Amino acid sequence: MNISIEEKAKRVKYIRALERFAKSAINLLKRDDFDKEMFKKRVSKNLEILKRAEPVYLDQPYTKGLEEFVNSITNLKEQDELIKEANLLDKLRNNKSYKKDKHKKIGFADEY
Repeated sequence: MNISIEEKAKRVKYIRALERFAKSAINLLKRDDFDKEMFKKRVSKNLEILKRAEPVYLDQPYTKGLEEFVNSITNLKEQDELIKEANLLDKLRNNKSYKKDKHKKIGFADEY
């Protein structure tokens, strides 16, 4: 698998743009004084910035989920639904980076 530096740079740039867009939207969604009109304006403004990044193929579960979440935001779904998707996305991100073996049985030589 020989990927050029230029392709990697495009990939990183696209993922960072998606993450910035999603983070901005999540911060607005979780505010106590959520205003749908302000949310629409901010999303359209941030969408222009996102369009500057060239889309690339994403194959990891988290990045695919991130891209789907951004598509949900641009489709302007309801606030509750978007918050639920944001929480699932956080769960995906945390799942890939940390896994603790809880209550793992330690095997002994005599199996007792």
